[in-house]
Amino acid sequence: MSESNANRGVAGEDEVADLCRDLIRIDTSNYGDHSGPGERAAAEYVAEKLAEVGLEPKIFESHKGRASTVARIEGEDPSRPALLIHGHTDVVPANAEDWTHHPFSGEIADGCVWGRGAVDMKDMDAMTLAVVRDRLRSGRRPPRDIVLAFLADEEAGGTYGARYLVDKHPDLFEGVTEAIGEVGGFSFTVNENLRLYLVETAQKGMHWMRLTVEGTAGHGSMTNSDNAITELCEAVGRLGRHTWPVRVTKTVRSFLDELSDALGTPLDPEDMDATLAKLGGIAKMVGATLRNSAAPTMLGAGYKVNVIPGQATAHVDGRFLPGYEEEFLADLDRILGPRVRREDVHADKALETSFDGSLVDAMQSALRAEDPIARAVPYMLSGGTDAKSFDDLGIRCFGFAPLQLPPELDFAGMFHGVDERVPVDGLKFGVRVLDRFIDAS
Repeated sequence: MSESNANRGVAGEDEVADLCRDLIRIDTSNYGDHSGPGERAAAEYVAEKLAEVGLEPKIFESHKGRASTVARIEGEDPSRPALLIHGHTDVVPANAEDWTHHPFSGEIADGCVWGRGAVDMKDMDAMTLAVVRDRLRSGRRPPRDIVLAFLADEEAGGTYGARYLVDKHPDLFEGVTEAIGEVGGFSFTVNENLRLYLVETAQKGMHWMRLTVEGTAGHGSMTNSDNAITELCEAVGRLGRHTWPVRVTKTVRSFLDELSDALGTPLDPEDMDATLAKLGGIAKMVGATLRNSAAPTMLGAGYKVNVIPGQATAHVDGRFLPGYEEEFLADLDRILGPRVRREDVHADKALETSFDGSLVDAMQSALRAEDPIARAVPYMLSGGTDAKSFDDLGIRCFGFAPLQLPPELDFAGMFHGVDERVPVDGLKFGVRVLDRFIDAS
């Protein structure tokens, strides 16, 4: 912690790990079909923590158990546009047998808080709670109004969380012009003199799809040239093996230029192997932002071994770069062929904003105050966040959940992975940076 800021956020630092552990211990697994436990318990926990420091949070339940918590903090100058800080409380499922520590134990080991949601994104939820609670306990109001949103259902597209609130309760976000949320602000150590902090300014759009082929049903012992499974598998195989062309967007170009300057070596997006080899642990995350993509994820057909079914289905996770949706869909249909019927299960837009303005300046100054070798740079997220919903309200969204990470930690591999964990020191760093950021924003 910097000497000039020795007392800033101390109480928040002291409780952030416990807040994160408490949230992890609340199983909010989202299976995408309401079969999970839902987010109600987490929403009530968050509301209680906010009410303890004088806020009046409201819980909104879009479907039984699918609950989000929203609160507003009055700033010193309510005439200024408001800031939204949002996070989701749901997590993807986890199989405990695969984990070193139980995914819903919130155990602290090796300097980290372990568990499902540790980085996606109960860490940011905990940091936000810790900062807000510390500021309100000590009577430090933010410079402008802040809306806090702890949301359901992000992991399945946000229909029962952010999308529900934007469509049904847009008044909650009255006056909000800017927002920060997940998957940004984490560190990438270049050398002992430079750490880059990747701020998300763009994200790919999505087409989660169901593919269907109709064929001729029949006996498994008979020759059948119209087998739906055969036709579908051939199409899915073509799609899964397809190499999509490199498309360098404005954000990716800016990121590569910044990284090239930091490394002192040119990075060529057309030479993927050489470029990604220089990116270490973030290679997987960055590599997915250079192309559209379509990953087959589920197959379904048949009900008996000696019956050729009349229909076969597959599900595909499709992602497209900003500005390339039409190209993506045209390529997709060409690869799949005329026999495959394609329908969206969930679709949403791509986003991209510029890396400038007073909010970016606040991020830069807050990071540098706590890490003198910090440099914030823009990057594109290969996935999507609740920012897609808030963008419909004209809110300019960034991914900024600041974490200083040890260079050896495979941060990208933590998302939806086994043994997800976040360093305790990283959480404390995030509390200090967010506290400074709020003052500067």
